[in-house]
Amino acid sequence: MPTLRCDIFCKVIDNYGDIGVCWRLARQLVAEHGLAVRLWVDDLAVFARLEARVDAHANSQAIAGVTICPWEAATHAEAADIVIEAFACDPPDAYISAMAARPQRPAWINLDYLTAEAWAAGSHGLPSPHPRLPLLKYFFFPGFTPDTGGLIREAALLADLQAFRLDRHAQQAFWSSMAVEPPPERVLKLSLFAYENAALPDLLDAWANGEREIFCAVTAGRHVPQVQAWAGASLRHGRLTLAFLPFLTQPDYDRLLAACDLNFVRGEDSFVRAQWANHPCVWHIYQQEEGAHLAKLAAFLDLYCAALSPAESQALRDLWQAWEDEAEAGAHWPAMLAALPALQTHSEQWTQNLVSHGDLASKLLIFCKNLLECPAL
Repeated sequence: MPTLRCDIFCKVIDNYGDIGVCWRLARQLVAEHGLAVRLWVDDLAVFARLEARVDAHANSQAIAGVTICPWEAATHAEAADIVIEAFACDPPDAYISAMAARPQRPAWINLDYLTAEAWAAGSHGLPSPHPRLPLLKYFFFPGFTPDTGGLIREAALLADLQAFRLDRHAQQAFWSSMAVEPPPERVLKLSLFAYENAALPDLLDAWANGEREIFCAVTAGRHVPQVQAWAGASLRHGRLTLAFLPFLTQPDYDRLLAACDLNFVRGEDSFVRAQWANHPCVWHIYQQEEGAHLAKLAAFLDLYCAALSPAESQALRDLWQAWEDEAEAGAHWPAMLAALPALQTHSEQWTQNLVSHGDLASKLLIFCKNLLECPAL
């Protein structure tokens, strides 16, 4: 059987989140499913920060088995068997015309944003006819339930992260590679990745003045100037020790999440990776117009907290909501700290539940193969 060809289109909109998702998916479709994948990107310079091997000026390059091309070159490209547009980015018109000209129409997928809202399961897999051409685009929703598309998860990811968590020497080597003194085992280890947030100084105060020794690994990102302004010239404040990390590769970020006890994450990509890290997290969701993101946040909390006790659920909800509202998050830190042991157990159970639903790449490929074998047009 000929190798299936897949084109993934990505517009870099929200910093590194969109390209982060596409890059993970592209590599997995090559490495685990044997597809021939081209990744079309409209901002190779941003991609080059995420993946150091990327040449921002190359017309075509192959990395990890994926052919990476600038967006504009797709206007002259032959359409692939499977076409994935990430987050409704719409391929170039000339490429869409090439799709319609194929003897066999491609499986055309809009890989949509992640949401736990109930309507996503009802919309998952639905077709949308092109207004002019004989083409159908299908909505594919990542999600947390069996009736959605699942989450991106490489086959060896959980085993690799578990081995890393159990290997003290590997963790010490990781911190050393970041030019960071490995934190003592007894301290509470946090990672901090966020958008700008007015609640951040209050939360840092709570950590510095709290009952527990805390080590906070601050990732590169938009939140760093706030942390630096609060910290001044010192990395040690009360019971809080700060460590500023360099920009991390995707594998190193996965290891950071696994090495910490609680992870503050933002957007979509880091939020999903935090759940595979098997530790509790606090999510800074990407803000949308008219507060549309708040419904997404509430839907996930309802789903995630369903198996928690009322006290544990309240502790998590209060901190998440204060963090999202940019309110006084520090006031809710003591309750969150007290709930952490129970939340750790819950996070492990939650992860195993997600695994039972299947991973996004596998479910996506099954869906596309069914479309190619039984085309609607």
